[in-house]
Amino acid sequence: MRRAMGAWRHRPLTMPHQGLLLFRMAPLGMLLGMLMTSCFTFCLSHKNSEFALTNPEESSTKETERKETAEEELDPKVLEVFHPTHEWQALRPGHAVPAGSHVRLNLQTGAREVKLQDEDKLRNNLKGLKKGKRLDINTNTYTSQDLKSALAKFKEGADMESSKEDKARQAKVKRLFRPIEELKKDFEELNVVIETDMQIMVRLINKFNSSNSSLEEKIAALFDLEYYVHQMDNAQDLLSFGGLQVVINGLNSTEPLLKEYAAFVLGAAFSSNPKVQVEAIEGGALQKLLVVLATEQSLTAKKKVLFALCSLLRHFPYAQQQFLKLGGLQVLRSLVQEKGMEVLAVRVVTLLYDLVTEKMFAEEEAELMRETSPEKLQQYRQVHLLPGLQEQGWCEITAHLLALPEHDAREKVLQTLGALLATCRDRYRQDSQLNRTLVILQAEYQALAALELQDGEDEGYFWELLGSINSLLKELR
Repeated sequence: MRRAMGAWRHRPLTMPHQGLLLFRMAPLGMLLGMLMTSCFTFCLSHKNSEFALTNPEESSTKETERKETAEEELDPKVLEVFHPTHEWQALRPGHAVPAGSHVRLNLQTGAREVKLQDEDKLRNNLKGLKKGKRLDINTNTYTSQDLKSALAKFKEGADMESSKEDKARQAKVKRLFRPIEELKKDFEELNVVIETDMQIMVRLINKFNSSNSSLEEKIAALFDLEYYVHQMDNAQDLLSFGGLQVVINGLNSTEPLLKEYAAFVLGAAFSSNPKVQVEAIEGGALQKLLVVLATEQSLTAKKKVLFALCSLLRHFPYAQQQFLKLGGLQVLRSLVQEKGMEVLAVRVVTLLYDLVTEKMFAEEEAELMRETSPEKLQQYRQVHLLPGLQEQGWCEITAHLLALPEHDAREKVLQTLGALLATCRDRYRQDSQLNRTLVILQAEYQALAALELQDGEDEGYFWELLGSINSLLKELR
């Protein structure tokens, strides 16, 4: 046994026998450690550049360079413009791309790549932006100046497109309409003359003022002229060649129809036209209208003359002052009391109501605007209409008109009674006929208002009239 052990001790071992011996004798933990060591050695011998061991100083230097590069990329002032092509190219740090380029991030290499965007795709993006769609833009690749330039070009393109649309629309309109000169030439060949409104009015005035024109021609001229002077500009153009004064002088004609139609034209020209109203006052139109109303004329003639007078006085305080000075209230009182002129009486009452409320509204407006002395208010304060109405007996005249049978006439009279209440209160209380008329009308309109309620009208026309009557009765108690 000893000889065998000694032989074993002194006999050299071959490689297979060594491995076998180690396997038999080494513990299991030692074998695992050797295996890990071998794997680590194998990895180091086949190392990848990404897992290479580096010098700490060299790593720090590279980190500093990366930070400086990032700062340069964030600073728009040091960016250099990179000119891309239609192929993908790597974008180096410190470069900016023009607006409209296509930028992507290569996930394999980690680098940004850029190329020119296709024109069709860019055009579609712009159309989508015009329609309100969102256009995603990577702002990290553009400077603020690039974005401003892009927006300016976009706006310029939109303006150019709008200009093109306007030009196209104008061209379309030109195709639909022809110049007036061309039309005149064509109509001259057909023996047809085209006239402007101004030329027509001049021709009508000349026909009316001509001694060679018959009565029918003059009346026809005035009738046609009334149609044109309804327009404010045409009425003012009538002043430019003296046509208004010619029509005013027509009120002196001995022909009743010429007076009637001259007043008809003047009423249309005065309506809501201050410039014409001023010229009419200076031309003596107010005096001539009052003379026609004060003399014996037909009902139709006085209707048109009263229409012209109302158009001249409304919203013109200076004319209202002259109207009172010339005795206009006396003329209207005689007209209302004239037999057969009941229709005109309602129009006169309506005119008085308008004049009274105009002044009240002017004072209220000045109070709201806190204006103590505007020119218009000063003019209205010189119109002493209410004292004149009281002196001329209009309190009684208006109260007696309440007996008219028409509901519309009663409505206007009730409005005027309410407007004159502060001035005529004592006169109304002393007028027993007025109180009896109000009581009778109260009963009548109560029945009519009840019928309205049955028909489903809560606050109808008769209900409003009943309210006015009840208010007057309450004020006069």
